[in-house]
Amino acid sequence: VQLQASGGGLVQPGGSLRLSCVVSGRPINNLNMGWFRQAPGKEREFVVAMRWSGSITAYTDSVKGRFTVSRENAKNTIYLQMNSLKPEDTATYYCAADSRRSVAVYSAQSYGHWGQGTLVTVSS
Repeated sequence: VQLQASGGGLVQPGGSLRLSCVVSGRPINNLNMGWFRQAPGKEREFVVAMRWSGSITAYTDSVKGRFTVSRENAKNTIYLQMNSLKPEDTATYYCAADSRRSVAVYSAQSYGHWGQGTLVTVSS
């Protein structure tokens, strides 16, 4: 399984970005998928996950109401729509995947496959 994340960039506070993660090697509806982020000097943080069934976990509190995860099976792609971006959202965003179904999808340790990360910078 290989993951290719894209869509990051520089955006002003209040702006929007959509991150994409294209998966190859296995259908995404057979995978648990997660989005994580890591700000400079901080630990990697869980953002949201979508299980193989399509069910979505709770979002981390700091992004609730602003971020939305979705997937497009035909393109084997998962998305993270980010609205009302804040400077504290600045981080490298990673998508992750794993085929094991009964795992704690909130934990980075539950994922065996990671994308390369895409940098999101929110600044005026």
